[in-house]
Amino acid sequence: MSYSPEKGALDEKHAKGANAYGGDPEASPAFDSGETIVGENKLHQDLKGRHMQMIAIGGAIGAGLFVSSGGAFQSGGPAAVLLGFMIVGAMVYLVMQALAELAVLYPVNGAFNMYICRFVDPSWGFACGWQYAISWLTVLPFEISAACNIIHYWPGSEGINNAAWIVPLLVALVVIQFFGVKGYGEVEFVLSIMKITACIGFMFLGIIINCGGVPTDDRGYIGAKYWHSPYTAFLNGFHGFCTVFVTAAFAYTGTELTGLAAAETANPKKEVPRASNQVVWRIAIFYIVNLFLIGLIVPANSSLYKAEGSTSRHSPFVIAIQLAGIKVLPSIFNAVILISVMSVANSCTYGSTRTMQALAANGMGPKLFAYVDKKGRPVSVIVLQLLFGCLAFINLAPNGGDIFTWLLSLSGLSILFIYGSISLAHIRFRHAWKANGHSVDELPFKAKFGVYGSYVCLLINVLALIAQFYVALYPIGGPNLDAKNFFENYLAGPFLIGLYLIWKVYSWFMVPSDRPFFVAMKDIDIYTGMRDSQRAISGLDVPEEQRRASIASMQAENKKKGPKDYVMGVVRSIF
Repeated sequence: MSYSPEKGALDEKHAKGANAYGGDPEASPAFDSGETIVGENKLHQDLKGRHMQMIAIGGAIGAGLFVSSGGAFQSGGPAAVLLGFMIVGAMVYLVMQALAELAVLYPVNGAFNMYICRFVDPSWGFACGWQYAISWLTVLPFEISAACNIIHYWPGSEGINNAAWIVPLLVALVVIQFFGVKGYGEVEFVLSIMKITACIGFMFLGIIINCGGVPTDDRGYIGAKYWHSPYTAFLNGFHGFCTVFVTAAFAYTGTELTGLAAAETANPKKEVPRASNQVVWRIAIFYIVNLFLIGLIVPANSSLYKAEGSTSRHSPFVIAIQLAGIKVLPSIFNAVILISVMSVANSCTYGSTRTMQALAANGMGPKLFAYVDKKGRPVSVIVLQLLFGCLAFINLAPNGGDIFTWLLSLSGLSILFIYGSISLAHIRFRHAWKANGHSVDELPFKAKFGVYGSYVCLLINVLALIAQFYVALYPIGGPNLDAKNFFENYLAGPFLIGLYLIWKVYSWFMVPSDRPFFVAMKDIDIYTGMRDSQRAISGLDVPEEQRRASIASMQAENKKKGPKDYVMGVVRSIF
């Protein structure tokens, strides 16, 4: 497939790049759709704006906030948790800005995995993509098992075998998948509304508890009591602060799903930036405010953190309500935690299936995985994901927990590698964009802090990985320099390197173009997969006069007319 640039199409090099990584037949007419999707079917663009908003929110509010944050409070203390979640939250906002800039310009199937392949290195993209997919594959049975554990919070459920809960939960996921991406979007919309309502309600409750407004709470006015002697704001010093990083990164996992959803969104140019811009408000309101309140009203050394029974009993949110002596409400919040876990399970089926389908469609996985049926469902990988869900039955075995520990350790750090790689891809894209004579004024959406934001994001990811390496070698409470403990916490690193070497060795013989250790700047393809409307501005053969006129028109369209527009922009970003 070769087209003449003089005729406004792609040359042979760019056509080859399209067939290799991430071309979108919808966005790029010069791309052979047979290379992307097996058969004539493709993913449907059924997601609306409200779905995109809630997918991003649903990814940000889950068990990481409601349950895992409890471990962070015990390890680092309230100040370390607040500071750590703010730093990682800033990193997530920066990576979402970079991802939005790329997703709006290139709404290709596979999103950030294909950006890493195109702008960094195909072997690194292969490694990151499969580790990301495997992380969602292994998290699904874990979340189903966690849901069973949470159900045991309620009296009368202890004697019931977990299989009685695993089967209906799996059936529910199968039913959701039957309705395709629209089913996923609608379910996430409803579940996210419930989680948002719970978070907002807890904010008011937390303030009332702190001010001594609960009659059943004999502590009275609390204020910042738990931040001062005999308590402490920082537990275990710098060591404790380092442990917070990975907990925070895990808690924010799922926010990046808006990037994957861009290929199935009716209007990604409008909805992806809106969802990305809302990240900073979501983090500030739902995470920072709630965690700050938890740090004020729950002592980090509370004995309730070590209470026997359901995992959700260790949730700092449930403990806060119990310490206030409020009846019934702990049970209601336990139901919210169960909903959050099932929301994550719903996201698992989406994140893994779309990633594997995109990798297979671009020649980095079995061709069977690339199949999409007439209703836009990647059936083969959906079946694989649901079969992985059946691993939840392993937890019925006496040593099932050990098996899950090693399964999850394969990809426990994957999100840090993904976020760092997205930042690196954005940095290299910006340099390639400039090297090809284009300016940032041509971009339909620009990351708020530009390429410098991606440098900061990459630095935070590197520091977080170093911190986790230190904690894996020297965990709080020991044992120090223990091989088993280290690999349980850091096995994802060697696993990622192993995946990288697999594709690098394979491509050395089978895909000679992928032999270099990184894509040379002169070889980076910035045209394939570009949306049609952008070609009139940044295409290969666009006259300079037309380009300047298009930029002026775009700037006039985006220009805010006065204070009212700025206020409305903030309101839309929050709500």
